[in-house]
Amino acid sequence: MDTIYVYREKIQELYARHSRIINKTGQFILALAAFALINHNVGFMDALASPVAALGLAIICTFLPLGFTVLAATVLILAHMFAVSLGILIVTALVFLVLYIFYLRLTPKMALLVLLTPLAFFLKIPYVIPVACGLVLSPVSVIAMTCGTIVFYLLEYVRENVSSLEGSADLMTQIPGCLKQVFQNKEMWIVIAAFIICCFVVYTLRRQAMDHAWKIAIVAGAVANIIVIAVGDIAFGVHTSYGPMIAGSIAAVVIGLVLELFFFTVDYARSENLQYEDDEYYYYVKAVPKISVAAPEKTVKRINERQETEIIDAEEVRRQAKKRRHMKDQDVDNMLLTRSLKEEFKKDK
Repeated sequence: MDTIYVYREKIQELYARHSRIINKTGQFILALAAFALINHNVGFMDALASPVAALGLAIICTFLPLGFTVLAATVLILAHMFAVSLGILIVTALVFLVLYIFYLRLTPKMALLVLLTPLAFFLKIPYVIPVACGLVLSPVSVIAMTCGTIVFYLLEYVRENVSSLEGSADLMTQIPGCLKQVFQNKEMWIVIAAFIICCFVVYTLRRQAMDHAWKIAIVAGAVANIIVIAVGDIAFGVHTSYGPMIAGSIAAVVIGLVLELFFFTVDYARSENLQYEDDEYYYYVKAVPKISVAAPEKTVKRINERQETEIIDAEEVRRQAKKRRHMKDQDVDNMLLTRSLKEEFKKDK
């Protein structure tokens, strides 16, 4: 686990140094994925359904605030609905107008969630959305999830019935019929109920003081999704494919664990229970330290000079030492002889 935490610290440091570039890159990828999925699923207008158009819109949105990506996706959907019929355009525009008036205008930061929810449905991982919202957002996010789910089922209805909707000129019949088919869809309301319950379960459990609260909340939320949808299917006679639902729930658990790694990593083994008081209250506090692992520093030792080993001949060393001793003895004898001659010379005088 220490290796994982080290990589997490490196990723966080990398993001801190290059946050602007990473944010813009992520915004470009999100915009490109959104426009490509919209064109792939409801690309009824040929002029806008090409990959070049999606790429161009994504590049433009990269240099604008994130809200323009949501606005561009809305305009793109409306253009494709206009290619189907005027009645479908009016219905879609009314849905987006209601979303803006009653919700997105009050909480514009949640507008991105309205875009991410249909994208998750298109990618077959919609159950990631309520788990992620319960972990990192407030319960208000259930409204944005509900709006995004309604948008997806509206687009899905148009995609499945495009042949019967194209060319219809009777707006007084088409508009009420479309609204009725979308808002009386039992599967949509079962999914919305499952998302709301899952989000509240995850949000409630992850705020508890128990150990491993986030992991318990993630698993409980995924299980709650499956149970609510299964019960709803049985009660209302709606058929849901359980294979993709279980796979999507597993993906929600994996994404939830990744979010926990980056937003809530604590060491429960070193948790402490504290108690203190003031004039009016006693306080019981559980303190759990966060896990922070510094990247190990590598020490590199450089050897600049080549060290060579000299091979010494022992016999040669002895000969040199003997020669030096002999020369020293000769010097001593010469010195003594010189001194003796000087003394004799003085006596003769």
